[in-house]
Amino acid sequence: MIHFLELKKSNTPYRREVIDAITEVIDSGWYILGEKVKIFEKEIANYCGVEHAIGVGNGLDALTLIIRGYKEMGIFHENDEILVPANTYIASILSITENRLRPILVEPDIYTYNIDVNLIKDKITPRTKAILVVHLYGRVGYTHEIRAMAEEHGLKIIEDAAQSAGAKYNGVVTGGLGDASGMSLYPSKNLGAIGDAGVVTTDDGKLADVVRALRNYGSFEKYHNIYQGVNSRLDEIQAVVLSVKLKYLDKENNRRRDIARRYLGEINNKKLVLPHDTQDRESHVWHLFTVRTGKRKEFGDYLSDMGIETMIHYPVPPHKQPAYSSWNNESYPITEEIHRTIISLPLYPAILDNEVARIIDACNSYR
Repeated sequence: MIHFLELKKSNTPYRREVIDAITEVIDSGWYILGEKVKIFEKEIANYCGVEHAIGVGNGLDALTLIIRGYKEMGIFHENDEILVPANTYIASILSITENRLRPILVEPDIYTYNIDVNLIKDKITPRTKAILVVHLYGRVGYTHEIRAMAEEHGLKIIEDAAQSAGAKYNGVVTGGLGDASGMSLYPSKNLGAIGDAGVVTTDDGKLADVVRALRNYGSFEKYHNIYQGVNSRLDEIQAVVLSVKLKYLDKENNRRRDIARRYLGEINNKKLVLPHDTQDRESHVWHLFTVRTGKRKEFGDYLSDMGIETMIHYPVPPHKQPAYSSWNNESYPITEEIHRTIISLPLYPAILDNEVARIIDACNSYR
């Protein structure tokens, strides 16, 4: 069986280095918000080209704390609106509603799966305060047009960089494109820990200070609480694992690009809609390689019979979820088409070339 993702295989090349780093943490006797977290925060800030990085518990917390931080600063208020792609993973939406702001869903571009830039302007109202740009599947969703609209209307750009670690737009790494960025460092991500982890990146020193306090019970100084904060702290063990793996991120992303290039060049089955190719190699890090087909279950079952595991990202769009029942009767045809037809093929750095060849052959032999 070719598994969709094998984390053990992916982490094996760095096993000794990771174990040595974890041992150093254990021997230090300091496990929460110590020097190792500060080191990783500096490393990821430098990598993204920003001044500040704040390690938090997970990617959802990263986004939620950015929005909460802007509320504490008086920039956002309850019932303000944030534009967000309708086909994103639900975490993007949750970060907005958790703060009692209103998500305004915007259809994606059917070719890129990212927010359709041409639809943003008509969604902006006097209540709009931000555009949440999701770099879905590893492709950069930010554009100069989005920046121009944000500046014209005084909007913040928040990046959901959960799936795009290392992707670039005109040489700038995601996490450094918007006013602030929330990144998931979940084990399956391009830059993944060995547990839950996340990070906020920004050039805004005031926001960074507020988020640092919010993640730690609303406190800069123990037992002195400025805000009604939360407990969302990156721990020392995850920090050292991420410091190790950050050194190899670009290499692993290049391996992802090589695999994707093979899929794009060698899968020629007309029943499958492949991802729209991009001339800018750096703008996509291929967290997922998704194809679309009108007979998704049949295709998935066929690959399973051929010994190939697939996954669906994601079967139900946010506006059809019970959690947002008030939206259930709304219609977003492009989003619904994507969620009804999309299926992800195995793509990760440790997959073998002969396994890639088997996947290509199986896709081409599907009838």
